[in-house]
Amino acid sequence: MLFKLIMVFVDEDKVEDVMDASRNAGATGATIISKARGQGLEKVVGILGFEILSPRAVVLILAEARRAERILEAVTEAGNLDESLGTGIAIQLDVDKALGLSEHVKELEKKKPFV
Repeated sequence: MLFKLIMVFVDEDKVEDVMDASRNAGATGATIISKARGQGLEKVVGILGFEILSPRAVVLILAEARRAERILEAVTEAGNLDESLGTGIAIQLDVDKALGLSEHVKELEKKKPFV
């Protein structure tokens, strides 16, 4: 079975929306890394001269390849990622090898495939 890794970098207040959308699109789960920090094209500086970094989350979704495009589209919409420069991004990577998934694969094979 082929897998894709979808990485969603989004504001923490959007994580639940992204997770709900990913499940509805066929994802079976995700790993969430909270309190990630990043910088955009320009620094945002506060009144005391310190850089302001709003907390972000990284949502990692390992998805069956046939479901990945639908999931990627769903999380992009749920996270409002195309609204402006600072709303976040989502990327999809090929997974060459994944271990520890035998029980997950059995469950995926029981479900109706997305195409």
